[in-house]
Amino acid sequence: MGLIDRIGRVIRANLNNLIGQAEDPEKILEQAVEDMQQDLIQMRQAVAGAIATQKRTERQVKQAQSTAEEWYNRAQLALSKGDETLAREALTRRKSYQETAQALQAQLVPQNEVVARLKKEMRTLESKISEAKTKKDLYIARARSAQASQKINEMLGNMNTGSALSAFERMEDKVMQLEAQSQAIEELSGNELENKFAALESGNDIDTELAAMKARLNAGTESPKLPSSHTNNP
Repeated sequence: MGLIDRIGRVIRANLNNLIGQAEDPEKILEQAVEDMQQDLIQMRQAVAGAIATQKRTERQVKQAQSTAEEWYNRAQLALSKGDETLAREALTRRKSYQETAQALQAQLVPQNEVVARLKKEMRTLESKISEAKTKKDLYIARARSAQASQKINEMLGNMNTGSALSAFERMEDKVMQLEAQSQAIEELSGNELENKFAALESGNDIDTELAAMKARLNAGTESPKLPSSHTNNP
């Protein structure tokens, strides 16, 4: 599997699968971005190495071409001096450097292709890393929210809501019962007190009337009334 394909697989990782596993999504995403950063470092090193090889080959081509040109000039010089043998040897050397230059020039074609491909993959990787960082922050926020919701749901699930409500209902009944008992005691106490005062007030009326009767008897203003009897005369 190519490097870009592997990176694409990491980007397409499903957050729900991460949460479903016994793994920390935040750590997984952070590690994924870190791995991609390391891949980018290696990619840049590879690009730098390919470019260095390319530049070295280009310098060798230029050097071989330049040396070939020098031997051509020497051949001309030898020939102008009438030394044909020396001129022939100079041309032989020139041909050797020309062949070297041509061979090196042929190597530049695949090297240029490698450099171009590596540069393209490096730019793609840089784009993927930028995208991954943005998605990482989003996924981490979603993961934290999901984990918080999960904890809340677990807490609510563990709470015995029925028992709690039942306890409140029992306490409500108890309070109402206590209130009713207090009211009944208050009413009973109030009636007993009223009865006592009523008895006292009734007793006072009789005593007052009895005293008045005694006073009239002593004053001779009133004689005791006896029941009248009817006598039949013969």
